[in-house]
Amino acid sequence: MKKKPCIICVAITGSVPRKSDNPNIPISISEQVESTQEAFEAGATIVHCHVRNEDESVSSDPARFEQLKIGIKKYCPGMVIQFSTGGRSGKGKERGGMLSICPDMASLTVGSNNFPTRVYQNSPKLIDWLASEMIKYGVQPEIEAFDLSHIFQAASMYSEGKLVGKPYIQFVMGVKNAMPVDREVFEFYVKTVNRILPNANWCGAGIGRHQRTVNEWCIELGGHTRTGMEDNIRMDRNNLASSNASLVNLTKDICEKYGRPVATWKKTRELLGIPIHLLS
Repeated sequence: MKKKPCIICVAITGSVPRKSDNPNIPISISEQVESTQEAFEAGATIVHCHVRNEDESVSSDPARFEQLKIGIKKYCPGMVIQFSTGGRSGKGKERGGMLSICPDMASLTVGSNNFPTRVYQNSPKLIDWLASEMIKYGVQPEIEAFDLSHIFQAASMYSEGKLVGKPYIQFVMGVKNAMPVDREVFEFYVKTVNRILPNANWCGAGIGRHQRTVNEWCIELGGHTRTGMEDNIRMDRNNLASSNASLVNLTKDICEKYGRPVATWKKTRELLGIPIHLLS
């Protein structure tokens, strides 16, 4: 039986890595577009987007998101564009100010949890507002689960109509003080999603040195996966990543190991329920 195609998401920039950490991190809009095109040509079909200011500091400026979207649509036709509404790049409703630009998807964390040095705050009021904005502008959410409770909260929001579309759940593993990288925990999360959100697609993101491990678990167990320099700036302990495309290629190698074809952009949209007509 032919195995299910694997969607590869590439998180190109994030809010944390700087050029001083790895000079190949794409920061400017033009750098991000170029890096995304390379990753798209390598096989990534979802791009997870943050934007930065000229000094590399984080930003939630809708104008920058719009410039990035225009560039990606031009050079990566068909790629699913996903904006971040994460807490590092803005406060309160600033985090959703770019949803009116109508990306295909946007990340959504439906609960709070600890980060290495602070609390990642996601109040019920803010979550409900972000979810309502996604419905308003036809943006499909990707649920970023940093904790088991986030999976149950997402299921509740879908049942109440606060979230719509085909669920896409991402397990974020390896953030200090949050979800550990543990195989039994990972398998339990997969079983939980399959039980309470049986029509959902799921994927995983491993942070730092755990990226390859989580990639492999996802691909082995039939899910989708995320790579990219937001989460990991290295090819291995001794070598920095030369590009986002180089990390995509590592992920493709794992797909080949397990006999998983890499999803095309058309297949990705089909699996996620994102119509091709949104490309216009």
